[in-house]
Amino acid sequence: MTEADRVIGRNGEGAAVVRYLPGERAGRPWADLLEVVDGSGGTDPVEFIRTEMAGWVVSGTAELGQALLDHGATVLRHAHVMRRDLVADAPPADWAGAPLRDGLRAVPCDRAPEELFAAWRAAFAPGHPDHFAGDDRQALAERLTPLLAGEVIGPVLPSSLLAVDADDRVVAGLILTHRDGVPWVGEVFRHPDLGYRGLGADLLRLTVADAAERGLAEVQLAVTEGNPARRLYASLGFELLTTALTVIVPEQE
Repeated sequence: MTEADRVIGRNGEGAAVVRYLPGERAGRPWADLLEVVDGSGGTDPVEFIRTEMAGWVVSGTAELGQALLDHGATVLRHAHVMRRDLVADAPPADWAGAPLRDGLRAVPCDRAPEELFAAWRAAFAPGHPDHFAGDDRQALAERLTPLLAGEVIGPVLPSSLLAVDADDRVVAGLILTHRDGVPWVGEVFRHPDLGYRGLGADLLRLTVADAAERGLAEVQLAVTEGNPARRLYASLGFELLTTALTVIVPEQE
């Protein structure tokens, strides 16, 4: 999606109050990257969201999310948005084209969701901050398949990579998407039971280097609060941009 896809939420007088990217999440309408319009037509944006978006999922600033939590919303995700500048801080030359370890191969992310599923699902097992609580069928149909189809965040970019072993089995991957005009890491995962510790970092270096070679100016991602991967991202040059909350707005009584 792009800036042109944003929807404007207006009050009864037609004044713009909020703007957002429409979607669906957790089986609910989703207002992603929601921003309050300056002035808001004199309307309290929190009250507007509570009444006009009751039952919706809303993603926005931590301050907005907290205000909604104070009025009965529930947290769906608390995440930190991080950014890697590819111009002012160009990736080291040795990041590009480096071979993977232990006979693994880096290949394009152009395979069917079913081929990625085992590694992706194992990477976000119960107890992980980003675990999907539904069953495997739901996880494949509602999370991984739409992501690869470009229906959740945006189109998958060619810098995305998969790591495959000697049996051509996917053991890890990095899915780089195009989110609202920004290259965005939709997922980075590794099958923990197969070993290869540090493989996710290897793929991230390769992807960042490839993105820079293709002329992209930056890469962004969101890491859930409590996910230790945040330290890895920081070590690879990603800097904190903002903190966001995704909440479920309560239904009107």
